[in-house]
Amino acid sequence: MADSKDNILLPKINGPEDLKGLSRGELARLAEEIRRRIIETVSRRGGHLAPSLGVVELTIALHYVFDVPKDKIIWDVGHQAYAHKIITGRNDQFHTLRTYGGLSGFPKRRESPYDAFDTGHSSTSISAGLGISTAKAFKGEKSKVICVIGDGSMTAGMAFEGLNQTGYTEKDLLVVLNDNAMSIAPNVGAFSSFLSRKMAGRRFVYFKKELQNFLKSIPGVGENILNLIRKSEDSFITFFTPGMLFEAFKFRYIGPIQGHRLDQLIETFNNAKNLDGPVLVHVLTVKGKGYEPAEKDPAHYHGVGSFDVSTGTPQKSDGPKVPTYTEVFGKTMVELGKRNKKIFAITAAMPEGTGLNSFAEAFPDRFVDVGIAEQHAVTFAAGLATEGFRPVVAIYSTFLQRAYDQIIHDVCLQNLPVVFCLDRGGIVGEDGPTHHGHFDITYLRSLPNMILMAPKDENELRHMLYTALKQSCPVAIRYPRGKGVGVEMDQRFKSIPVGEVEVLRTGKDLTIIALGSMVYPSVEAAEILEREGLSVGVINSRFAKPLDRALTDYAQSAGKVLVVEENIRHGGLGGAFLEMLSDLGIDNVRVRRIGLPDRFIEHGPATFLREKYGLDTKGIVKEARDLCR
Repeated sequence: MADSKDNILLPKINGPEDLKGLSRGELARLAEEIRRRIIETVSRRGGHLAPSLGVVELTIALHYVFDVPKDKIIWDVGHQAYAHKIITGRNDQFHTLRTYGGLSGFPKRRESPYDAFDTGHSSTSISAGLGISTAKAFKGEKSKVICVIGDGSMTAGMAFEGLNQTGYTEKDLLVVLNDNAMSIAPNVGAFSSFLSRKMAGRRFVYFKKELQNFLKSIPGVGENILNLIRKSEDSFITFFTPGMLFEAFKFRYIGPIQGHRLDQLIETFNNAKNLDGPVLVHVLTVKGKGYEPAEKDPAHYHGVGSFDVSTGTPQKSDGPKVPTYTEVFGKTMVELGKRNKKIFAITAAMPEGTGLNSFAEAFPDRFVDVGIAEQHAVTFAAGLATEGFRPVVAIYSTFLQRAYDQIIHDVCLQNLPVVFCLDRGGIVGEDGPTHHGHFDITYLRSLPNMILMAPKDENELRHMLYTALKQSCPVAIRYPRGKGVGVEMDQRFKSIPVGEVEVLRTGKDLTIIALGSMVYPSVEAAEILEREGLSVGVINSRFAKPLDRALTDYAQSAGKVLVVEENIRHGGLGGAFLEMLSDLGIDNVRVRRIGLPDRFIEHGPATFLREKYGLDTKGIVKEARDLCR
């Protein structure tokens, strides 16, 4: 691969207007330079590589044809917007991608006027676009609104809600369907199969020619039938393509067209921008286009850490090999799946990301990937549970937010034994505020019938999953992103008494109540404080709900309590403990809480963010000293 010093055109692109003076050949050269820039940057910073590589020509064509930011482009999910950022005056900053204080990995309105809408979760673009288009019509503005959706996002119900309303109102909206047959994992479901019915131009032309010859050979009526078909050729083509679905939503359907042919893209968009009302352009792309490792394995390169560009291999990390919580969860699911044939594993388009790919291989009949459809995943699990099965729904904490009503109405209200495994609980790092999982304790703790756990290490995660599957009610387990602590793993499973804390240290001056990822830093802090002459106890809460009544005894014994959690303070474990003290009329205990503030947390390295917000050993020591003064 050529070096960035070979870039000739890219340094001259400071905004979309600079594209419009380039020839078609120069645009193709620019696409190569943009791909190289993306690959070089992501290899150092990590990020969403394959999605952004797949839309480089599409991005160039959109900015070449439309007048952005007067015209608005909304990138669904937004993880494919790297080329958009580079073209819209952020090339000089692109090396800061996903670093603290640098460019976000997703579109951000406060970052650039070219970013029309903040995105990070899937399937929101059409609804947002319709809102913007409606507002523009009300104000008498004639500019265009373009929604780029794909990467599996069209399988989610919200996308169809947006299509339905757009078609009904007949508002002026251009939807570009980026069809790469992928979300993170390969697309699943009937709709995905429907989209895969693509017309190969040569075959279709041959088919039409043969049909014409056949009809002409029919005496008397053949020519009349042929004339009728010619008049309705658009409908004929539509019948053999996904267009008939979008036509049912009252969209004018165009495509499918090749998404890496700039001439086709530019011609199509030039035509589409002159059309009024709802229009959908169906574009076929290759996820990971232009980088062979990403083309061969787009699921792996959907979101990656740093890697060697020449080979595609991940950069080696220092230190001993410690399994991630995700890996431990996946291995444990396989072990438990062998023991219990009623266990089902469910994911929403992330079998590899949640660690369920091994379960899928071992028990394909009991593994279900529903695609990007978290609401459906939860209610589907509830249905399984009513028939005596034990569904385990593995979804990232931030994405489970999308199914909150289903958790309440379809699971908790019926008190069904569905187990929710929330990967990426707490701070996740460089993906930023759309992906941090620091609300789950708050949004799950208030639900009747729900048990909520968080393991202090990977070994305890195994026991919690084993315990959860023994309960007859809903259970949620949240655990952090990344490597475990490196503890020795028990071979035999142990059932944890529901609601019972684990006392790790006793202390006379202060009691630290910690949950999940904050337990080990709290133990380290207690050891430091002990060397300073303070007697500090540490309790592994294990449960955010229910809380152990014994906590009040330890609290009153020390008189001072520090509650530590990797969640927002509002409504978290600290709030639960204060509520318990209030309900019991205990007012002789001083309580301080360490957690995340009432704000959305920016992107940056997870260790840096934890240090910034006091969620590390140093921060715990500081708060403990202040409390004990």
